[in-house]
Amino acid sequence: MSKLDVKTKSAGVKFDDIKAQMMEDAEFHEEYDKLQPRYELISQIIEARKKMKMTQEELAKRAGTRKSNISRLESGSYNPSLDFLIKIAKGLGKDVHIEIR
Repeated sequence: MSKLDVKTKSAGVKFDDIKAQMMEDAEFHEEYDKLQPRYELISQIIEARKKMKMTQEELAKRAGTRKSNISRLESGSYNPSLDFLIKIAKGLGKDVHIEIR
């Protein structure tokens, strides 16, 4: 097998396939929908930080918090307050806008 063959073959299962299968479970689907806004916000924070080539530690300093708090936020294991999110946004040079649909 050539190096090219090794690079082009992929192992495992696609995330979208697993997600589609799990979304068939009503309880999972409900929980996914409930958590979706949180994870969308986390993705926006991570994307903005990376676009600015900023480390978690740099963001923490700008926001006046600890790196561990940024890490917990980005991992989804921390349920932040609105005030904390505003501090993070300011640290990124951004504003927070909340919309109820």
